[in-house]
Amino acid sequence: MAPSFDWWAKGSHRGTPVVVKMENPNWSMVELEGPSEGDFLNTDSPSRLGRDKSRNKNAKQLTWVLILKAHKAAGCLTSIATAMVTLGSAIKRRIHSGRTDIETTDIDRENENPTVKTRFYTFIKIFLWLSVFLLGFEVAAYFKGWHFGAPHLQLQYLLAMPFGFQDIFDSLYSQWVLFRVEYLAPPLQFLANACIVLFLIQSIDRLVLSLGCFWIRLKNIKPVPKQDAVADLESGENGFFPMVLVQIPMCNEKEVYQQSIAAVCNLDWPKSKILIQVLDDSDDPSTRLLIKEEVNKWQQEGAHILYRHRVIRDGYKAGNLKSAMNCSYVKDYEFVAIFDADFQPTPDFLKRTVPHFKGNEDLGLVQARWSFVNKDENLLTRLQNINLAFHFEVEQQVNGIFINFFGFNGTAGVWRIKALEDSGGWLERTTVEDMDIAVRAHLHGWKFIFLNDVECQCELPESYEAYRKQQHRWHSGPMQLFRLCLPAIIRSKISIWKKFNMVFLLFLLRKLILPFYSFTLFCIILPMTMFIPEAELPAWVVCYIPATMSFLNILPAPKSFPFIVPYLLFENTMSVTKFNAMISGLFQLGSAYEWVVTKKSGRSSEGDLLSLVKKETKHQRLSSEPNLGELKEEIMQQDQKKKKHNRIYMKELALAFLLLTASARSLLSAQGIHFYFLLFQGISFLLVGLDLVGEQVQ
Repeated sequence: MAPSFDWWAKGSHRGTPVVVKMENPNWSMVELEGPSEGDFLNTDSPSRLGRDKSRNKNAKQLTWVLILKAHKAAGCLTSIATAMVTLGSAIKRRIHSGRTDIETTDIDRENENPTVKTRFYTFIKIFLWLSVFLLGFEVAAYFKGWHFGAPHLQLQYLLAMPFGFQDIFDSLYSQWVLFRVEYLAPPLQFLANACIVLFLIQSIDRLVLSLGCFWIRLKNIKPVPKQDAVADLESGENGFFPMVLVQIPMCNEKEVYQQSIAAVCNLDWPKSKILIQVLDDSDDPSTRLLIKEEVNKWQQEGAHILYRHRVIRDGYKAGNLKSAMNCSYVKDYEFVAIFDADFQPTPDFLKRTVPHFKGNEDLGLVQARWSFVNKDENLLTRLQNINLAFHFEVEQQVNGIFINFFGFNGTAGVWRIKALEDSGGWLERTTVEDMDIAVRAHLHGWKFIFLNDVECQCELPESYEAYRKQQHRWHSGPMQLFRLCLPAIIRSKISIWKKFNMVFLLFLLRKLILPFYSFTLFCIILPMTMFIPEAELPAWVVCYIPATMSFLNILPAPKSFPFIVPYLLFENTMSVTKFNAMISGLFQLGSAYEWVVTKKSGRSSEGDLLSLVKKETKHQRLSSEPNLGELKEEIMQQDQKKKKHNRIYMKELALAFLLLTASARSLLSAQGIHFYFLLFQGISFLLVGLDLVGEQVQ
C-alpha cells in the first residue's frame, strides 16, 4: 500500500523555506533550501522518491540563484551605465567650456614667455600628426599583405623581390622599411638602451631604499632624545624649555589661516618661551584684514603672537622668512619652527621635536612627517598619498637614519637658528628655498633628524590644476639649485661619499634622470617602436619592472593597493609635467621662476579645530567661532568673483592620442603587452587631459 501524504497539514512540512532578504540596492540570499518532501506527489518506490525530491530541490535552488545573479548583474550594468553617462556629460561640459591650459593668466604673463610655454606642446603635436600619418600608411600596407611582426623582418625576401612585381605602393613601402632599418632603428635602439640603463639604475636605487626601510622596521631603529632631555620636560617649566620662535608664512590663503593659527596657539610650551609670527604676504586687503583680526583675537586670549605684513613682497616665501629673521628680537631665540598655512601641529609637537637638540650641538634640523586630512577625497588625493607616503617613510627616513641628511620639506620642521645663520640664511635665488638651505647646511657640517612617528596634519591639493603647478615648482627648482650650488659642493670639505650622494643620488638620479627617462622611454620611445618595429623594448621593461617598482612604492600605504594600476599609469602621465619643469629649471626658461601658491580647500578648518579646542580646558577657546558664519559668507562672496574651472590640458591630450594611435599600430604586429600598456596609458592621459582625475567643478 502506498504511503499517504497530508498536503495541507502544517505539521508535515519538514523542509526549510527559501528566505530572500532585500538589501538596498541589491538582494542577498540568506538561506536557500529546496521544498519539503510533500511539495511533489510521488507514489513510486522510496529510492525513486528520494532521487526526484533531490532533483526538484536542486532545480528550485538553481532557479533562485540564477534570479539573484541576474539581478546583481543588472545592478552592476546600471552602475556602469550611470558612471559612463556621468563621464560623458563631464567630457561634454569640458569640451563645451573650451578652457585650456594654453590660455594665459595674469600670473602666467608675468612669469612665463608664451613662446616657451607652447614650444613643448608643438613638439608633441608634431609627433602626434606624424604617428597618425604612419598609422594610415601601415594599415594600408597591412591590407596589401605586409604582415611584419617586430622585430623579425624578411629583409632577404624584400630585397630579392623583383621590381616588376611591385606596384607603386609596394615600392614606396619597401623603401620605407629599408630606410627605417638602415637609418632610424639603430639610433632609436641606442636611445632606448640608454634609457633602459637609467631605468635600471633608478630601480636599483628605489630597491636599496626599500631594503633600508625594511631594515629600520626590522631593528626598530628610530631617533631617540637623550634621557635627561625627556626628564627635563617632565620636571615642569624649570626643565628644558629653550626659546622657540614659530613662523607661519602665508599668502592669500583665506581658506586655512584660522586652523593653522589656532593649532600653533595651542602648542604646549611655556608662553614666556615661545613667540608666534604670522608672516602674511597677502595682496588681498580683505584677506589681510581677516588674518590680522584673527591674530588680535588670539592676543586677547593671552597668546604670544605677532602679525607681520611686508610692503615690498620680493623673493616669495624665502623673502618672507628672511625678512622675519631680520627682526631684532630674533636674537633672543634659539630655535625656529616653521608651519605652512594649512599645517596643524598637535599640542605636543614641540615637546616631541625640540628635546632631540639637547646634547646634539651639531644637529641643525628636526623634520616631522606629514599626514593628510583629505587623502581619501578623490582619486588624485589617493594617488598623491601613495607618493608622499613613500617619500616620508622610505626616502626621508632612510636618509635621515643612515646619512643624517635629506631635503628639508619646507614646513613641519624645527631649525637651530645658529645653523640657519651659519649656512647663509634664506636666499631668494630659487623656488625651492627649503632644499637650498638644507644643502648649504649639510655642506657646513650640520646634521638632520627625521621623525617618522611625529605627524603634522596638512592638506593635499584636490584639483589637478593646483597639483600640476605644485609639481612644476618642485621639479624645476631643484634643477635651478643644482646649477647654482654644484661649484660649492665640489669645493666643500665634506667626504667624497657625501658629495657623490648629493650630486648623483639627490640631484641627478632622483631629480633629473627620473623625469627624463619616464617621459622619454614610455611617452616617446615606446610609441616610436610601434612604427619602427626593428627597434624594440622588452616586455620586462614595459610591464614587469614598472609593476615591481609600483609595488614597492605602495608598500608604505598598504590600504592603497587597489590603486596600484592607476598609480603606475598616473605617474607616467605626470612625467610630462615633471620633464617640462626639469628642462625649464635646467636651462633657466621663463616658467622655472614661476611661484603659484597651492590652492587649499580648508576642509578641516571647523571639525579639527573644534575637537582641538575641546581638549584645552584652561582659557583656551576658538575665539573666531562666533564670527565663523560672517567669515564664511565673505569668503564665498570673494570666491564667486574667482570661480574655479576645470580645464583641458593640451599636452596631455595630444599625448593621449599619440599613445592610442601607437596602440592601434601595435595590433598589426600582435604585441600583446605593448598594446595593453599603450591602450591604458593612452586612456590615462585622456582622463588627465580632460581634467577628470581631481576636483570636479559643477
